[in-house]
Amino acid sequence: MGEHDELFGQLQSGDVEQEREAAFAAGEARIEEAVPLLAKLVQSQNLGVQEAADRALRRIGGPAVVRAVAPLLRSDDPPARNIAMDVMREVGDQDFPTLVALLHDDDPDMRIFASDIIGSTDNLMAVDPLCEALLKDPEVNVRYQAAVSLGALGKPEAAKCLNKALADDEWVQFAVIEALAKIRDESSVSALIGALGKSSDLVASMIVDALGEIGNVKAVTMLIKRLDDSPAALRNKICKSVVKILGGKSLTLLSDAERVKFRDYLLAALSDEDTEIQDAAVHGLAFVGGTTSSQAILELAGALDPDRDQDRLELAITTLTAMGLSEALKNALTSGEHALSMIAVEVLSRIGGPEVSSLLMAVFWKRDRDVQREIVQALLKVGGAEAVEFFQDVLARNADGTVLKGALAFLGQKMRVVGASDAIFALLSHPYDDVKEAALDACVALGTPEMASRFKEMARSDEPIDRLMAVFALGKIEPEKNLVELKAALEDEIPDIRKVAIEAVAGLCAPDGEGLKLLVSRLSDESREVRIAVVEQIGHCCSLSEGTTYLVQALDDPDDWVRIRALEALGMRTAREAAPRLVELLESPNKLVALKVVETLGEIGGNVAFRALLEVLNGSDPELTAAAEDAISKIQEEQGVGH
Repeated sequence: MGEHDELFGQLQSGDVEQEREAAFAAGEARIEEAVPLLAKLVQSQNLGVQEAADRALRRIGGPAVVRAVAPLLRSDDPPARNIAMDVMREVGDQDFPTLVALLHDDDPDMRIFASDIIGSTDNLMAVDPLCEALLKDPEVNVRYQAAVSLGALGKPEAAKCLNKALADDEWVQFAVIEALAKIRDESSVSALIGALGKSSDLVASMIVDALGEIGNVKAVTMLIKRLDDSPAALRNKICKSVVKILGGKSLTLLSDAERVKFRDYLLAALSDEDTEIQDAAVHGLAFVGGTTSSQAILELAGALDPDRDQDRLELAITTLTAMGLSEALKNALTSGEHALSMIAVEVLSRIGGPEVSSLLMAVFWKRDRDVQREIVQALLKVGGAEAVEFFQDVLARNADGTVLKGALAFLGQKMRVVGASDAIFALLSHPYDDVKEAALDACVALGTPEMASRFKEMARSDEPIDRLMAVFALGKIEPEKNLVELKAALEDEIPDIRKVAIEAVAGLCAPDGEGLKLLVSRLSDESREVRIAVVEQIGHCCSLSEGTTYLVQALDDPDDWVRIRALEALGMRTAREAAPRLVELLESPNKLVALKVVETLGEIGGNVAFRALLEVLNGSDPELTAAAEDAISKIQEEQGVGH
């Protein structure tokens, strides 16, 4: 008996399970003698058997598979024929003569299949037989497929025969042009341009697109010459291709006459239904446009959906910015529709300069609230000393919260206008919290001694919100000079004020400062939130080693979250001296605390931590065990020890 007789018997058994398993086995063992039987199983009515045979044939490969599967291309069973096609696409190049022979089959369908398969081989040897089929086969669909396959191969050697085929039937021309666009051979540019005048509008359109894809600059002159004689749709495509070939800056190299003509055609292309043509026209107009172009691009941008067309809107805005300040922008800002005005403000904010600043201020009071908001943001970006008086006027006359916040940011943070102190300070009593916050930030940014005196007085207010703002500001404006008020705030009856005071004194944590001492004074505060803030700020006082002592003390806090924050701070400090106390906390009844202890031991490292983590590995809690494994890995990585 032969070595594989049993397997061959199973492949012919008629039992679905046996055939499927045997097919898998034949593929895994790459048994070439099984190929004829596997080819028959491709025609099985059972999907599982078909798939197993398909997989096995691909795995075995070689000329035997190609010769066995090729006849299945004639099958009347679509699934079997499709499998045969897929197998041949994958392994067909392993028996090239068989494929070439199929290109001369009497059945045109077989020649189509062969052309398709040969196009999947990525083999230079495929070019000549496919070119022969393209130029000589009597069946148009074979020639079409040959062109498609030559495009799939992408070999420049195919350009010559593809150029000749441009004179073929229109159906074939479609595939030829697409193939040439993929190959991008320089020799095809002249052939495509030559075919342009002899083609239908549809084919001409495809040729223009192909020239744009090829991107050879020598096509530009010929394309521009075709503009005058082309119908509108083709003319727009020519514009797109020229912009694509030349890019933007190179358009400026056109002659004056060419540039003027091309600008007019680009303007017309803005109204094309194809958004890619519109975008190409916008891009081109950035370099050859004028006032008329600015207006046209602005109107196009105004019709876009800001949410759906973000990229296209950005292109339009970038283009208008590159074109600079124009009458179109001025008109849109002054009296344009809402959408156009909003776009104009954004463009102007990018252009910048004193003229833009003056223009924005001049129209501010004439526009609605939304446009005013955008103008304020633009001036915040481009305005300078010339806008100080304007923004002071805004603080006095405008009631919109968003506008006021912009004015506060300009006068306070950007320009630091001390003369606006009274107006800015007055807005600390504004009914909107966000305006109050903006005013507070502006006051802090000014940071004058007079401003500090105002906050010292406010710190004695009966209103908690006033004391809160005052303590925040005093903590930012030279806190070392405001210790009396900050110490008083640490005793305030309102926990939130004590928290702000803690953040303020934390800035005094230098070795010769009182920061740590003041923080520790609230380590037993009645408010959990305050104690958490204390622990977090002590953790940030990294330069003071004695802070570790107080963090260890915080591990005895009755609140688990205070202890967790203390653990995080100890881990951040890599405080190995805290390891013995951490080991004790491994017995915490709170699982979250115990897990945080394990994590912290991994962060601080050292022998004590390592031994404790090894003990945790022997425990029965899977979460703690997994956390301990991670922590040990961290220690080993830091010490350069492999697992």
